[in-house]
Amino acid sequence: MLAAAEAAATQFGGIDIVVNNASALDRSGTEELSMKRYDLMQDINTRGTFLLSKAAIPQLRKAANPHILTLSPPLNLSPVWVGAHLGYTLSKYGMSLCTVGLAEELKADGIAANSLWPRTLIDTAAVRNIIGGASQARTPEIIADAAYAILARPSRECTGNLFIDDEVLAAEGVTDLSGYQRGEGELALDIFVDPA
Repeated sequence: MLAAAEAAATQFGGIDIVVNNASALDRSGTEELSMKRYDLMQDINTRGTFLLSKAAIPQLRKAANPHILTLSPPLNLSPVWVGAHLGYTLSKYGMSLCTVGLAEELKADGIAANSLWPRTLIDTAAVRNIIGGASQARTPEIIADAAYAILARPSRECTGNLFIDDEVLAAEGVTDLSGYQRGEGELALDIFVDPA
């Protein structure tokens, strides 16, 4: 991973932003979840976030407004979420803990570390194939727009946050989210997000 970060920096003249978006998903219960699938989620989700962030730090230190943005949820310790799919929850919360830890560790370097999570389901392959359809989902553009808003903020002022997409957009003055809705149905909340 270090070689990949160095190659990217050489090819593109540096690294300004790291986005940790790779993710493995298995919502099986503890008894049903194979250790192979558990290890895969830990390797891709938590370890991947840690490793890519670590590899990019030397290049991020050279950037004018460096950011690490991880697609991971708020740390909601409600037993409903922790118990629903413990293996997956551990891997995603590990990503969020990386955000909190990196934000503190890299604060003096001016490198921001934040997480972003959707309030509702997002129309992705996982939602279509595993959860069962996109009619209750928003388009991926809501995440892209919220990510852009976060990454445009000064890194020394915006770090250590576990953001929800629509809250980011509301802070930017975007309150009409109807253009992001995929279907006509009522939107379904994403996992780890409690009803308001």
